[in-house]
Amino acid sequence: MEIIRYPSRDSRNALLQRPLADKAREVTDTVTSIMDDVKRNGDEALMRYEMKFTGAQLDRLEVTPEEIDEAESLVSDELRDAIAMARENIAAFHRAQVMSQPVKVTTQPGVTCEQRAVPIDRVGLYIPGGNSPLFSTVLMLAVPARIAGCRDIILCTPAGKDGKVHPAILYAAKAAGVSRIYKTGGAQAIAAMTFGTESIPKVYKIFGPGNRYVMEAKQQATMHGVAIDMPAGPSEVLVIADDEANPEFVAADFLSQAEHGPDSQSILLTTSLRLTDRLPEVIERLLSTLPRRDMMNRSLEHSRIILLGDMDEVMEFSNDYAPEHLIINHRDARSLCNRVTNAGSVFIGPYSPESAGDYASGTNHTLPTSGYARSYSGVNIDSFTKKITFQELTPEGIKSIGHAVETMSENEDLMAHKLAVTLRLNSIENNAK
Repeated sequence: MEIIRYPSRDSRNALLQRPLADKAREVTDTVTSIMDDVKRNGDEALMRYEMKFTGAQLDRLEVTPEEIDEAESLVSDELRDAIAMARENIAAFHRAQVMSQPVKVTTQPGVTCEQRAVPIDRVGLYIPGGNSPLFSTVLMLAVPARIAGCRDIILCTPAGKDGKVHPAILYAAKAAGVSRIYKTGGAQAIAAMTFGTESIPKVYKIFGPGNRYVMEAKQQATMHGVAIDMPAGPSEVLVIADDEANPEFVAADFLSQAEHGPDSQSILLTTSLRLTDRLPEVIERLLSTLPRRDMMNRSLEHSRIILLGDMDEVMEFSNDYAPEHLIINHRDARSLCNRVTNAGSVFIGPYSPESAGDYASGTNHTLPTSGYARSYSGVNIDSFTKKITFQELTPEGIKSIGHAVETMSENEDLMAHKLAVTLRLNSIENNAK
């Protein structure tokens, strides 16, 4: 893990860079081939890929009610209670975001403009397989989708070699109100939701994390008329801590981030020489107690401790980096959080680990990475809605703005636009005679 002391401003851009994925061209070409295959061959291609990548020999893609019932019996009472608490907290926070009343404004006499939030009819959720069964992400995506009023919530996730989906994923999906679940993963699952197959319907927007093949497939989906939640890359955390911070807390935050995957990145920004010197040893000690040491060590190779001169530098660097997760473990945490302009989600104070937001505090853990927090929000209730505007003009209304519209359209050389107004104004004038 790199330790950088008082870096010059000239080196700032290099320090803001994320770990670079290699073979980008190869990933793009592979995903393009998969997308074309699924578009042409539908379910047959999906089953072929499941056999290739997971070893599962499937005769159908949709999860049956019997499989969901069996999964429910396999989930412990303790985990059910934890999922119930998380679901309720996520629901409470996202329910508070619902637009209670349409926006309605009279902009001129007789001119009324409205905006209403309308749910996206059909959304697709992707839940990866791999290292961990991400049933928490099922809750983070399906709960707000249901609250927003999405009519059809489709979930795709790979099966294991035995052809079964992890029971906790199926239980969370049922608890959160998912409509239909399909056994397919990777870029091929994104392709299925993009184009539709014999079994899987085409969706209007795709949500969810995944590896670089899934992320590339989501980017390609946007070229086929399907929206996505956000661009994404490897997960990341930036910790701001001072000399009062517990080094074990900071080390545990680094390690929980490293557990996301080998491309994850953790950064500490501090003005404390003491914390800078102590943290590597504490990380190493705690790491020795954890099961995924090899993968986590690969993540820590991308990670950095950066010692800066003052808190102005710290906050400037943090906002330039625009982290997915920002932990402020500092004596002035509450005032510092008011200076945050770029971050996916902020964790304030020593007892607010990233883990809380990942699971059960209520905020959403689907967040922008790779600096996209400069311009993107994390998933929220608005992610599952469209804002439609309405306008109604009375005769008084078209008279009040008609001349301005005529003048502007004429000066843009769009004479049919002018005509549409002129005919109405003439009609009103003639009717008044």
